Amino acid sequence: MNIYDWIQPIFYITVLLLLAKPLGSYMARVYQNERLFLDPILAPVERFIYRASGIDSKSEMTWKTYALAMFLFNILGLLFVYLLQRVQGFLPLNPQGLGAITPDSSWNTAVSFITNTNWQGYSGETTMSCFTQMLGLTVQNFVSAATGMAVLVALIRGIIRHTTKEIGNFWVDLTKSTLYILLPLSLVVALALVSQGVVQTFSEYQTVSMLQGTTDADGNAVTEQVIAVGPAASQVAIKQLGTNGGGFFNVNSAHPLENSTPLSNFIEMLSLLLIPVALCYTYGKMIGDTKQGWALLTAMTIIFVALIGVAVWAEHAGNPAIQALGVVGGNMEGKEARFGITTSALWATATTAVSNGAVNSMLDSFTPLGGLVPMWLMQLGEIIYGGVGSGLYGMLAFVIIAVFIAGLMVGRTPEYLGKKIEAYEMKMASIVILVPLVTVLVGTAIALMSEAGRATIYNPSAHGFSEVLYAFTSTAANNGSAFAGLGANNPFYNTALGLAMLLARYWLAIPILAIAGSLANKKKIPVGSGTLPTHTPLFIGWLIGVIVIVGALSYLPALALGPIVEHLLMFK
Repeated sequence: MNIYDWIQPIFYITVLLLLAKPLGSYMARVYQNERLFLDPILAPVERFIYRASGIDSKSEMTWKTYALAMFLFNILGLLFVYLLQRVQGFLPLNPQGLGAITPDSSWNTAVSFITNTNWQGYSGETTMSCFTQMLGLTVQNFVSAATGMAVLVALIRGIIRHTTKEIGNFWVDLTKSTLYILLPLSLVVALALVSQGVVQTFSEYQTVSMLQGTTDADGNAVTEQVIAVGPAASQVAIKQLGTNGGGFFNVNSAHPLENSTPLSNFIEMLSLLLIPVALCYTYGKMIGDTKQGWALLTAMTIIFVALIGVAVWAEHAGNPAIQALGVVGGNMEGKEARFGITTSALWATATTAVSNGAVNSMLDSFTPLGGLVPMWLMQLGEIIYGGVGSGLYGMLAFVIIAVFIAGLMVGRTPEYLGKKIEAYEMKMASIVILVPLVTVLVGTAIALMSEAGRATIYNPSAHGFSEVLYAFTSTAANNGSAFAGLGANNPFYNTALGLAMLLARYWLAIPILAIAGSLANKKKIPVGSGTLPTHTPLFIGWLIGVIVIVGALSYLPALALGPIVEHLLMFK
């Protein structure tokens, strides 16, 4: 390692934090219905959408109505994406004539994209037509991200309002998130990516002559190669900005037509965290106390920076068994030579800090400790920035728990921003913490105990266990990345992982909306001398402690059976 290996993450984090305030302030203005510079263009479109959909933008909903609207909208999206895959062979924009996708794979993919997980058990360029990718997957990239942002905004309203049962209008929040935030940013990023060579076309796949010929398995000469192309840039932009992660191509952002240059790599990596980071400032702005937003962002960043250090160090340290053979340097297995070790480790940490899952290297080839970092980040609950909206509302569940425990320790009723935290809020916050945990550990246990689950574990011992644990961690955390040594495109894993995605998405979002409704109905109480400040360095440290202890104690036994023991085996 040298100084340049540390300059990269420092520069990346600096640019990211500098963009938090301007974008966060803009998003706060969107949700507070303030005048925007895009209003002359987008306001008429917004009004047309409301009229065409029969939406009364002035009416508001209780938390139960809001949750029902959110859930029904997503279920209809699931049915649409499922049917689209099953009949894609009869639809246009299918230059390769790709046929229908199997029922279990269609189910898994539909659930994956409506839950903002984007777990992919298929190869995009050989399975999905351009029409399916655009109308099915890309549309869900927008609306699933907007759903998470809408739930967050409803929770913020619950915090700032008092003695009311209304927390906003789901349809309005969904429309504003898509129209004023996701679409403009995606347009800018897509154009930037096209300028770097990321493909955007409806042409048929291209057959080109190879620079160096080879032979196939039968010894026949191979001199030509088929290059898959399609409207990739538009999907890549929203997959990164919306913390979706689903790649147009099978190898995701390791593909040169999906991620062409070091600059496109930086743009995509910046897009991964941009909105989740900025939403922390949006939160502070909307509640009228930006210190609260900065405190949450600081807690997230401290954990993020520490884990970047572990991942970069572990990958540069490499594998002693390989080094004993005379191979000098760190672990380059599964990494693009264009990006190298540091950038690959930084991307892997960033993509699992948020619920994105896009990759520019193969996580299955990371060292045991290097692979433990992305796995543990997801097991924390995808709250270290997390998905757009979902990451911050997950973090606020941890804040409620931290405030409650602190209140019990000093013997007074816990308060957060002028609202008493009582048994109901704790029950809902506990569900938010426990559902992913139970989903991951029970799902992994079932897979390892069943013949169908073990049948496609292609790596033995600890690493095979890690692959199954990672799969359920990734789907329960709405991430979508994978340790690719596990064969997951089969009826067992497509069904089991699809259920994991559904449980972990909606059994978190609905309790969060219940908390929003409960807080909105409470009276505002004045700050007193005994009120716990929630923006100080002391509280930031306390919050980090609660996050790490819950994550470490919950998953440590499982991690000990996988990446930890695998790391120890390298030195036997």
